[in-house]
Amino acid sequence: MSLLVVGTVAFDAIETPFAKTDKIIGGAATYICHSASFFSKNINLVSVVGEDFPNKAINSLKDKGVDVKGLQIKEGRKTFFWSGKYHNNMNSRDTLKTELNVLEDFDPIVPKQYTKSEFLMLGNLMPSVQKRVLEQMQERPKLIVLDTMNFWMDNFMPDLKEALKNTDVLTINDDEARQLSGEYSLLIAAKKILTMGPKYLIIKKGEHGAILFGEDKMFYSPAVMLENVIDPTGAGDSFAGGFIGYLAKTKEITFDNMKKAVVYGTVLASFTVEKLGIESIENIEKEKVNKRLAEIRSVVSF
Repeated sequence: MSLLVVGTVAFDAIETPFAKTDKIIGGAATYICHSASFFSKNINLVSVVGEDFPNKAINSLKDKGVDVKGLQIKEGRKTFFWSGKYHNNMNSRDTLKTELNVLEDFDPIVPKQYTKSEFLMLGNLMPSVQKRVLEQMQERPKLIVLDTMNFWMDNFMPDLKEALKNTDVLTINDDEARQLSGEYSLLIAAKKILTMGPKYLIIKKGEHGAILFGEDKMFYSPAVMLENVIDPTGAGDSFAGGFIGYLAKTKEITFDNMKKAVVYGTVLASFTVEKLGIESIENIEKEKVNKRLAEIRSVVSF
């Protein structure tokens, strides 16, 4: 099994009602890799950072079995930086600052040994960059999962729709599903999005769980009930990492197995939100994961 992850490795500065940080390690690919590493030690990373990015953070990825030959380090340049402030409900946030830096002209170069990866996770990036990765694959992966957001819909909708044509699974939140489809009902929205290319759609609903659509079926996983939510940053990326990590490990691409993958993604995302940045997802214990899986199983059984 080999999993290729493409996305941002970055700096974040976060303010929530409960905590505030200066620059800390973040980025979609960072969360995805740490989450997927719960299942696999054969993860390939394609991303870009500046010379200001600490070796310690890169070594932390290596320790999780992440191959970083595809991580470009640009001398004399700065790493992508995002700063945001969350509202009291923790479901909405304001972007305070975005510095594209090395991401502004990022040309993803997929090393030859990655081009036959069986599973591909296209993290939240400009759609044209996601498409460029697909063009470099020697063989089509068994499963292609793509994550995106409303910013790309606002500014690059034609490019995004083109990228979706070659996607197996799309992961977005409920607001993004409504924007992409132009429909308010999530059921109608899902049906419309599934005509755009993806075979499966996952709509993430934060503290209200996630819904999987595909094969004329639907599956709902509730979220793990938590006493404390400190920082939602990276929760969706951790979900995606857990989802594709489980599928890459089991190599069974069926709706029933995707249901299990959605639950695993939900559980791993629940750890991310309990601490700032990647602190929690970096140090997940199997026993705690199994306990939360049992919690979800108990609340959906009747």
